[in-house]
Amino acid sequence: MSIYKIPLYLCIYILFIGCKSSSGSADKAPEEVIAIPPSVPPVEAPTEPPVAPINSDITCTGLAKVNIVEAIATNSLNSYTANQVIDAKFLPESRWSSLENSAQLTLTLENFTLVKGLSITWLNTDQRSYSYDVEVSKDKQTWTSVVADQLTDALTTRSQFIEIAEHSAQYIKIIPKGSNIDSTNNIIEVEAFGCSEHVSSPIELTDWYLSVPVDERLNTKAESIYESRLNNHYFNAEFFFINNEGGLVFRSPIEGAKTSTNTKYTRTELREMLRRGDTNINVKGVNKNNWVFSSAPENDLDAAGGVDGELIAELAVNHVTETGDKSQVGRVIIGQIHANNDEPIRVYYRKLPGNNKGSIYLAHEIEGGDDIYYELIGNRSQSATNPENGIALNERFGYQIKVVANLLTLTITRAGKADVTQVVDMTNSGYDQGGQYMYFKAGAYNQNNTGNAKDYVQTTFYKISNSHNGYQ
Repeated sequence: MSIYKIPLYLCIYILFIGCKSSSGSADKAPEEVIAIPPSVPPVEAPTEPPVAPINSDITCTGLAKVNIVEAIATNSLNSYTANQVIDAKFLPESRWSSLENSAQLTLTLENFTLVKGLSITWLNTDQRSYSYDVEVSKDKQTWTSVVADQLTDALTTRSQFIEIAEHSAQYIKIIPKGSNIDSTNNIIEVEAFGCSEHVSSPIELTDWYLSVPVDERLNTKAESIYESRLNNHYFNAEFFFINNEGGLVFRSPIEGAKTSTNTKYTRTELREMLRRGDTNINVKGVNKNNWVFSSAPENDLDAAGGVDGELIAELAVNHVTETGDKSQVGRVIIGQIHANNDEPIRVYYRKLPGNNKGSIYLAHEIEGGDDIYYELIGNRSQSATNPENGIALNERFGYQIKVVANLLTLTITRAGKADVTQVVDMTNSGYDQGGQYMYFKAGAYNQNNTGNAKDYVQTTFYKISNSHNGYQ
């Protein structure tokens, strides 16, 4: 015989019902006691997971761009509406404008975040300087002032980054107060930076330096961020920063300083540095900072920092230029091998304005000679139709550049799709001669200098891995 135990609280309940029945009025019949079937076990109430209160503060390290999902304003002028400050376009015609000094622009962050800074692009092509306040809120009800009476730089049309008093928030309110010219407020783009947890990139940068298309002192020649400075948490809200997924973002507008007088285009790009910060080794030359092909002369093999090479990258192209000459629009170089003066390989991504997917092709430059092009996905034509097997903006993919002696291989990888590979025989290309040294490059090398000055290219890298024989 099975014996079923009745829980204590049910026993007490049954006894209570029985007592109440016996002491009730004589006119009422005794209440019926309903027994719980022995086959139904008692059910415990589910335990709810603890929920962090909305007013809890966040403690975290690092600095990354955080997503803004909504922008609303108390007043807008004509078609210059609030949502245009978060549309990832830096063109003057895509902005928010207001005639009211008291107008407010409220931004909603995707997540509750420790807010650390704002990058704001103001419309000031006429050298106007704006005054503004910033407030933050956790609940959109109670607001805390973090910036008061801030003045913008009237001499720049670039984005202006401002650190703010760190507060945990999900809402940011910008309160412009007009300019030194009139009461009109004009904001082209707003980006927020902070963290909700520890933020860092998994990409090691100890053997790279970075070029950004502005000289932070003279604004004439591209700034070079060498190894030690780059690895000391270098951050530039306009050109180079971490996103909320830990990816490294490279942005390069059409306007900007070039790396040399011979360069036609701007770039935000890494350059391989095998010396790892040892400034006793020159940047250029067949030395321990650079590598050579294994087909090079023996003296060069001994002197170089590495022999042959492989670069593996995972990335997404986020934006390409949409304005300018048809021959240049939509192009960006995402990886290279650079030699003394020429490039054994340049890897291009190109998406035309009328297409929703882009193509991949490479250029192999003969040393001292012409380029030879190879198309891997779609084609490089300025009138190309939408490539059936193309790569969309923000779609993650990978590439591998590999050199063994005079054999160069580029492989494009994508989840769920077959790899696409192109092999180039460099036997007659001239890079196995004495004195030819190599280095990898990766980032966003804009290939358009004809469009709107504010138009830009942007890539996000999630992996950059370089290796060479004999290099530790």
